[in-house]
Parts: sequence; structure tokens; C-alpha cells
Amino acid sequence: MLQPFIENPFLVTSLLAGFAAAISSGIIGSYVVVKRIVFISGSISHSVLGGMGLFFWLRRSYGIEWMTPMQGALFAAVISAALIGWIHLKYREREDTVIAALWATGMSIGVIFISLTPGYNVELMNFLFGNILWVGQSDIYILLGLDLFVIILVMLFHRKFLAICYDEEQALLQGIAVKRLYLLLLGLVAISVVLLIQVVGSILVIAMLTIPAAIAGSFTRRLSSMICLAVLLGCIFSFLGIEVSYYQDWPPGATISLIAAIAYVAQLVFYQKPLKRKMKR
Repeated sequence: MLQPFIENPFLVTSLLAGFAAAISSGIIGSYVVVKRIVFISGSISHSVLGGMGLFFWLRRSYGIEWMTPMQGALFAAVISAALIGWIHLKYREREDTVIAALWATGMSIGVIFISLTPGYNVELMNFLFGNILWVGQSDIYILLGLDLFVIILVMLFHRKFLAICYDEEQALLQGIAVKRLYLLLLGLVAISVVLLIQVVGSILVIAMLTIPAAIAGSFTRRLSSMICLAVLLGCIFSFLGIEVSYYQDWPPGATISLIAAIAYVAQLVFYQKPLKRKMKR
């Protein structure tokens, strides 16, 4: 199984990128699953197309070389997360309504700027559908830096995140700044989305952000254990996805997501059903 990685050094770089993305997605995905805000990641992952399209258009049309689609994705992701949280908290709108609006707006802006950008936009296609084989050494450093940022924040605020995920009213009674922590959590979701775009693309982000955490949640009741297991599963899915895509000549990002989905269905069939029968007895 390790032969492809020995013969092709670029696959090792791709695997490191997959592992780096698995760290943040396993950590933040666990909070997302527990708090039941899964589709927020889907909204953010599609709304980032607006930022990517804008930055790519500015770089191509005006020669602003330092602007990259990755930077545009991070900018749009943070803005989208902040808007979702602010509108929900200030106007008490249902999150699904805000999600639908941002989803459509971001995609529309992205499509417009992509159509205005001269030339063939193969780079944006890689961000949309994912191409982990394009990840370079500098990208690895960025991914690891963002991972470190996520880990430090989670270590500082884990207990408070735990409180707002399970019972916001009780957290308020304990004097916890629920609104600020909710916005911070959405910001971390945005960062995780950008990390995963490097690996599986914006269209498949929701799979890798939620499936490992959802599977982990079936085997443990402790959030800390769920996070560790979700990270491990994300690493396994990345390894197997790159391995299978190498031999089958499939797109790596889609293959990683497909393996994660198969694992999720398998745990439903072979683990959840016997558990339910046992509970009925």
C-alpha cells in the first residue's frame, strides 16, 4: 500500500495536505455535528466562490499577483460566517434562511466574476472540484499554520464551546458570552472550510467536514474522544482516497469523499441497526 508514495514523492505532499485538513475538519466538524449546524459549512463552502472569483479576476485583469483564489476563499468564508452569525443573533432569523441567501449570493457573484475573467480558469476549477495533487510545499505550511491556530483556540475555549453546543441557556446562566463564542465557532468553521477546499474542493467540503465527526459520534459519548476519532478517520480517508485514486485514475478529492460516504453507510448498516435492536429489547 505504501509503494505509490515511495515511487511518487508528490503523493507524499498530497497525503500531508490531507492529514493537515483532517486535523481541523475533525476538530471543528465535531462541534458542527454536535451543535447541528452542518449546513452552515455547505453555505460557506459555496459562498467562497464569490471571493475566489473576485480575487482571481483582480489578479488576471489588473495584474495584482499577490491576490490568489485561496486568499479570496478565506476572505469570503470569514465574511459569510460573520453574516450568518450576526443576522441570526440580531434579527433572530432562522439559520436555514440565511444559509440559502448566502449560498445563492456567493455562487452568483463567483459565476459573474469567473465569466469576466480572461482566459481559461483551470485554477478555479481545481478549487471547485478539488485537486490535492496541486498542493505545494508552501500550501502545506499554510495548512499547518491554520491548523495550529485552530488547535490553540480550541484548547482555550473547549469547555465554553462544549457548553454552547449542548445548552446555550445554561451557558448564559453561567455567565458565558454565548454570542461571541458562537461567532468565533462560525469563524473556525470558515477556516476549516478553506482548509478542506485545498483537498476536496468547495463542492465536496461538507462531506469531509461532517462525515468523520458523524461516524465518531456513533462510537463515543465524550466530545474530546469524538474529536480525536474524527481526526483519525479523516487521516484514514485521505490515505485510502489518494491510494485508490492513484490506482483507478480517479479525482483524489472526490475519491476521498466517496470513501468517507461509504464508511458512513457501513457504520449505519453494521453498527447502528444492531444497537437499535439491542435498545428495543
